[in-house]
Amino acid sequence: MSRRFKQVDVFTTTPFMGNPLAVVLDAEGLSGERMQAIARWTNLSETTFVLPATDPAADYRVRIFTTAEEFPFAGHPTLGTAHALLEAGLKPKTAGTLVQECGVGLVPVRIGDGLAFRAPPATIAALDAGLMPLLLTALGSGTPAGDAPVVVDMGIRWLVVRLGDAADCMALTFDAATLGNLAHRAAINGLAVYGPHPSGGPADYEVRAVCVENGVLIEDPVTGSANACIARVLAGRDYTVRQGTALGRDGRVTVTCRDGEPWIGGQAVTIIDGVMRS
Repeated sequence: MSRRFKQVDVFTTTPFMGNPLAVVLDAEGLSGERMQAIARWTNLSETTFVLPATDPAADYRVRIFTTAEEFPFAGHPTLGTAHALLEAGLKPKTAGTLVQECGVGLVPVRIGDGLAFRAPPATIAALDAGLMPLLLTALGSGTPAGDAPVVVDMGIRWLVVRLGDAADCMALTFDAATLGNLAHRAAINGLAVYGPHPSGGPADYEVRAVCVENGVLIEDPVTGSANACIARVLAGRDYTVRQGTALGRDGRVTVTCRDGEPWIGGQAVTIIDGVMRS
């Protein structure tokens, strides 16, 4: 069966400088096992599958797969899928807003100069003090500064760590083995570190997000969910983020607060537009 398929670059307007995402626009009839097989084949950090909504308030439903598992929520897949659907002609039920149904419930996506999703509700808990030595080893040359490291859970769990400044963030050399051990013991999906740029810099904060898969350190180019978790920590602030610099990318994220809720915004550009035989 032929299904509409797009590959988009998220959190950028310049092709190949953001975070790629595969989107299968007509996923009805695909089993979860088949979706997982397709996600393994695309070999991107995430692949999304668009389905009819089951909640009358939603415009569509999406399932999000990595190469190894399904996620109830992820950020760059949320923006990238919304971009792909709007480009394909989807008309939102409410002007100016799409509503995505996914594993964490309904996630609104604001349509404007780019797209922005409202960060899902989250729980925030301090990292167990007994795990701090592991964190310090995992950070290599880095040392946490300011706010204490916290685990933020919004369906995907990030350990959020603030560093002294953006230069400290860029200088990190992560220890993969220790980070893998820390991720297992803290039950986290990954580690998100951030540090402020000086006034007049390219953004307010530099962000890096890493995880360990099969013993290998993976750095994500631009991470919507990690930035959403950081936004929950930096509650009530508007700011900008640069991410992906260490990988030769130039991802840009905007965080705006509306009625006490953070919205994670960015641009997207379509790279591949065609059909997939499934």
